[in-house]
Amino acid sequence: MMTAPNRSDPYEGNILVEPLGPILSRPEVLKRTLTLPPIPDEIAAVPLHIRPHHLMSVRDLHIPSPEGARVAETIDLMLRQGYRYRHPSRASTWAIVGNEPMRAQTPQAVPMAAVVVGHSGVGKTEAIRRAFGCYPQQIVSHQSFPKLIGPHHQVVWLSVDAPASGRLADFAANLMIAWDDVFARCVPGHAPRFETALARGRRDGARMLDEWRQVAASHFLGVLHIDEVQNFFRLPTLAQRRSRKSSTVDDHVELSLIEDQTLKAILTLTNTWQIPVILSGTNDGVAALNKRSSNLQRFVTSGSHRLDEFRLADDERYQMFLAQLGRYQYLRKRLSVDDIHELMLQLTAGVPRLIIALWVGAHRVAFERRDDALRPEDLRRAAETFLAPVAPAVAALRSGDPRLMRRYEDLMPRDNDVWNAFWAGSTART
Repeated sequence: MMTAPNRSDPYEGNILVEPLGPILSRPEVLKRTLTLPPIPDEIAAVPLHIRPHHLMSVRDLHIPSPEGARVAETIDLMLRQGYRYRHPSRASTWAIVGNEPMRAQTPQAVPMAAVVVGHSGVGKTEAIRRAFGCYPQQIVSHQSFPKLIGPHHQVVWLSVDAPASGRLADFAANLMIAWDDVFARCVPGHAPRFETALARGRRDGARMLDEWRQVAASHFLGVLHIDEVQNFFRLPTLAQRRSRKSSTVDDHVELSLIEDQTLKAILTLTNTWQIPVILSGTNDGVAALNKRSSNLQRFVTSGSHRLDEFRLADDERYQMFLAQLGRYQYLRKRLSVDDIHELMLQLTAGVPRLIIALWVGAHRVAFERRDDALRPEDLRRAAETFLAPVAPAVAALRSGDPRLMRRYEDLMPRDNDVWNAFWAGSTART
């Protein structure tokens, strides 16, 4: 007897969509993307030199925002709709896989791309990674696949950073490295696909990207995430900055594109090869990306999401964040988070990454004393010492002055050594 079709499933029978699991409701997305590390129990019985190691679990704390949930919904729509248009039963799908996209018959997928924007530290990348974590597997191994002989691997998503150089050759290399890394992690024993291409002394960016694109299409890449898109643009020259600094109107200088062909290649992925793309970056980077109206229209066809820092002490979401953070205290005498709402905003500008870093730093300050207590002054001391490198950025963001706020990204430390030293130093008493 034939099974009746499931009218509530718009993707029924699509072998690419079936491994993604059910479509989640908003509450289900929020639950899946929430991470609450174990709460310390009987912390007074734990030796003081062991407590910093428990403290570091606070870094895993993630409380999704409503906008973060919408990011997950956008990704899910792009992923499933992309697979709807690339259904393996369609001849057009195999025209794309066979490197003949112009032979693809209608209906072709509308180019799908989305943008996530916000200041450094507000959780853009984390929101996207948590969304990807809602899927059971990054690589799905099909024992049989339409029109192919033997097993076949489907890549659901891939995340890659825009290269610091902003150049196409380095972007293509990053894609190849990320691809091989994912297969090495998810499919043990799988031979690196791009080892030869990456070993070439002279790199042709267009050729490398085309080679990667053919492999990605043949493995039905669902969504490509490109992070740090501001890296595709160069900072203004010193002369430009000085000339603007003398202006009384506006000191903002727009970023300029390093290589035009890089953006064209990304647009080709969505337009011609029907691979959905989600881009994330800072305010200046996304503004530069959207400088031309054609880019603006193409890069937000599936949505534009802005993640902001906490700004008001009476913001319910901010208070909930601090209430959860306050559960993770590693000293016998606890601090009431109700007393530090304004202080936290003052010292961190409401940036979630900085709030957690300050919480860790305050504990480290408190561990140096013998009273086994966490105090508000520990937060101030931690801001003056461990978080001193970010103080100018915090001041700029807190100022409310658009000119100063635009300098936040320039003032925020980009050197990973700053953060590596902070986290490493937080695990031991000095």
